[in-house]
Amino acid sequence: MNSNKKAAKMVGILFILAAVTAVVGLDLYNPILKGSDYLLNGSKHANQVVLGAVMELVLVVSAIGTSTTMFPILRKYNETIALWHVCFRFLEAIIITVGVISVLSLLTLSREFVAAGAPDPASFQASGIVLKAIHDWTFMLGPLFMLGINTMMYSYIFYKTKLVPRFISILGLTGATCVFVCALLVMFGVIEQISVWGGILALPVAANEMILAVWLIVKGFNETALLSLSANRFN
Repeated sequence: MNSNKKAAKMVGILFILAAVTAVVGLDLYNPILKGSDYLLNGSKHANQVVLGAVMELVLVVSAIGTSTTMFPILRKYNETIALWHVCFRFLEAIIITVGVISVLSLLTLSREFVAAGAPDPASFQASGIVLKAIHDWTFMLGPLFMLGINTMMYSYIFYKTKLVPRFISILGLTGATCVFVCALLVMFGVIEQISVWGGILALPVAANEMILAVWLIVKGFNETALLSLSANRFN
């Protein structure tokens, strides 16, 4: 049970770390992702942009960490779903990493733009539009589309096993559905990801992660449910 409690605390800490670094990283990207003068501002705030990239890389590690740490717990109920959860979480991390690469490439473009004295701003701007588009798509596919799938899988197992209180599992299932719908609406151009509706649809999954994180740190997994799963697995 001590190992299960340690695993629960680790998952909770990683969820919080992932949430914090995701928000901070996106905010630090503002000089190079927002405004018409991003080719100039990116170079001026290079260290800030690089720090944002570091934050997102911490997010990548945290996301992978939550899935691999939960795997021994989730597999006691359904090894296939537990393995899918790890695979899709890795895919989410890869997509986020591609977004990080696009931002760092945009920073390099900004530096070259400033160093060249902008002899042909149109060509630089065309490249910048492509790199920003790559980031925008990865920002949607990773933290929305894949997040919805991942949250649905572990919340389903939590609901079936009662490893955490049912209200947390239900919030997770609801949040996963909302954020997945949000991703589809963004993909088809119905809403903007950074918008009122985008925020409303993403709120339940964010609340679920924070409530789940605090519960796991303070209470851990339901020990009775864990014993029951272990007994069923070896019967």
